Amino acid sequence: MNCPLCGASEADHWHHRSGRDYWCCRTCRLVFVPEDQHLSPEREKAEYDKHDNDVTDTGYRRFLSRTFDAVVRAVAPDANGLDFGCGPGPALAMMLEDAGHPTALYDLYYHPDESVWERRYDFITLTEVIEHLARPDAVLPRLFRHLKPGGYLVIQTQRVLNPTAFRQWRYIHDPTHIAFYSEYTFQWLARWLGSDRLEFPDRDVALLRKPVPAD
Repeated sequence: MNCPLCGASEADHWHHRSGRDYWCCRTCRLVFVPEDQHLSPEREKAEYDKHDNDVTDTGYRRFLSRTFDAVVRAVAPDANGLDFGCGPGPALAMMLEDAGHPTALYDLYYHPDESVWERRYDFITLTEVIEHLARPDAVLPRLFRHLKPGGYLVIQTQRVLNPTAFRQWRYIHDPTHIAFYSEYTFQWLARWLGSDRLEFPDRDVALLRKPVPAD
C-alpha cells in the first residue's frame, strides 16, 4: 500500500470509520484512504449529482470567493485560466470571466473537454477537488506542466491539523473524500513540483507558483 502522492510505503494508521481506513504517509504526511476502499466511478458520480452547485447562489459564490480573491490578487488583469474539476455548475469560472479572466472548464464527469490540454494557462484552480483525487501523483504534475512560467496552481481544500482533530472532522464523512492535505503536505508538494513560491492567502487556500526561467 503506497502513498498515492509520493509513493512511499510507510504510513501510520490514523482512523477507521464506516468501513474505511485512513493512513498518514510518513514522508509527505498525506492522509489517504486505500484504493480498494474507494467508491466505484458510478457511485462517485451519484454522490456528486446530489450537490446543488447553483451558479446564482450567493452562499456558494461567497464560499468560492476565497479562491476568486486569491486568483485576482495574484495574476495580471488579462490572465487566463482553467477551472479543473469545475462540476456541473461552474460558478467560479463565471466569476472569473466577469472579472476579465477567460477560464476554460474541465471535469471528468460534467465537462470532459480534452482540448483543454492543448493550451497553457496563467492559473489553474481546484476548488474542493484535490481531496477527491485517487492519483494526485499523476494529476498534479500534469496540471503544473500546463501552467505558463509564473503561473499559479490555486487549491482550495480543508487542511489536516492533527490526528485528534482528524478523527472528529466532518470533512472525512464525505465518501468521495479520499486524500487529505496538511500544510506540511503542501510544502512537500511545492518542493516536488518545483514551485518557487508557496502561499496560504486565505483559509483553506494554497497557491503554488511555477518558476520563471532565468534569461
